[in-house]
Amino acid sequence: MRYLHTMVRVANIESALDFYCNKLGLVEVRRVESQQGRFTLIFLAAPDDAEAAREKAAPCVELTYNWDPENYTGGRNFGHLAYQVDNIHDACARLQAGGVVINRPPRDGKMAFVRSPDGISIELLQKGDALTPAEPWLSMPNTGAW
Repeated sequence: MRYLHTMVRVANIESALDFYCNKLGLVEVRRVESQQGRFTLIFLAAPDDAEAAREKAAPCVELTYNWDPENYTGGRNFGHLAYQVDNIHDACARLQAGGVVINRPPRDGKMAFVRSPDGISIELLQKGDALTPAEPWLSMPNTGAW
């Protein structure tokens, strides 16, 4: 058995790609458009996984955009995506500067949560040992849900 991808439905390709690529830092590795099925699939990978994802089609996040309008409500029996980052403080600062709300700040220097424009929770985990807790994260309260 091997992990291939996680699929999340998106309502708007542009806002989804802005979040996942421009703000979170993922890269597009493959795109499939189906006229007959009326959908677009966009496969994204973390930069360190991009080469493997291009060669083996994994590990990826699959953004599914259905051309016919649908109303996606919360849940869909989905928990969250998780990505390891080199520096959680810097990652959260970059996301926050891009207008992303830090729902669960990295007060512990190890873990944070944000949400995509479609309400998908993204867990960020510090690579290696936890960083020393620091402001502004240390005193920042949780915001919303994750």
